[in-house]
Amino acid sequence: MTLQLRVYVPPHPLIKHWLAIARDVSTPPALFRSAMTELGRWLTYEATREWFSTVDATVQTPLTECPATYINPEVPMVVVPILRAGLALMEGIQSVVPLASVYHLGMVRDEETLEVSCYLNKLPETFDPQTRLIISEPMLATGGTIAATMKELTQRGIDVGLMRIVSVVAAPQALQILSETYPSLRIYTAIIDEGLNDRGFIVPGLGDAGDRTFGT
Repeated sequence: MTLQLRVYVPPHPLIKHWLAIARDVSTPPALFRSAMTELGRWLTYEATREWFSTVDATVQTPLTECPATYINPEVPMVVVPILRAGLALMEGIQSVVPLASVYHLGMVRDEETLEVSCYLNKLPETFDPQTRLIISEPMLATGGTIAATMKELTQRGIDVGLMRIVSVVAAPQALQILSETYPSLRIYTAIIDEGLNDRGFIVPGLGDAGDRTFGT
């Protein structure tokens, strides 16, 4: 069977609403952070629909016994925010998966060459092969940062089929790179935009998510 990258753009009105606020150049940092939190929350809700490992059980209600389903506490859940912009989505993501472990990965892109380098890597040497993992990356632009991140994760034993990328805005260029290398990956984004400008920024996009989140 031929695998194909799956990109989900949930049509939920709340996602569209908060995306509009995040895009608006006049949105101040405090409100931008709120928008990113909400986008992180609702996109993660969609991303985890078939992601959790569950166990069936029986519970006693005030009236009788009935079947029940729980999240399996023995299967590891991990979130990897790509610093620094990935931190903007974390409050929303963690509201959905509060028990997930968080490992930070710092990537920086040279503004002239668009080359990516890693300045912080807090990933463990290996992951349990059952690990469910979410990457927090608001902007999928040239594909360089996410490709470097995927390489770091897959060489540590992560099953790509159990990974989810939560993004706010994605460009076709990044999706093409991921499709060629990781066809079993699933991406959840608020929008797929037209493309990139000559500086590697997504157009129309929402600017620099890190700068707008932290006001720097």
